[in-house]
Amino acid sequence: MPGIYIGNNENLENALRRFKRQMEKGGVLSDYKRKEYFEKPSEIKKKKLFAAKKRQNKKNRKFR
Repeated sequence: MPGIYIGNNENLENALRRFKRQMEKGGVLSDYKRKEYFEKPSEIKKKKLFAAKKRQNKKNRKFR
């Protein structure tokens, strides 16, 4: 679990911004959203296949 230390003279907004950045880097929110509801194994497989195709198309468009 990401955590931060707040200095004596540090602004609360800056600390909150650093905390949010660490949460994103740690993948906590994306993991929570992924586990929010049950997905059938076939749905997971479809999502992975779609993401792979999307990455491949994006890669092919760069080289054209």
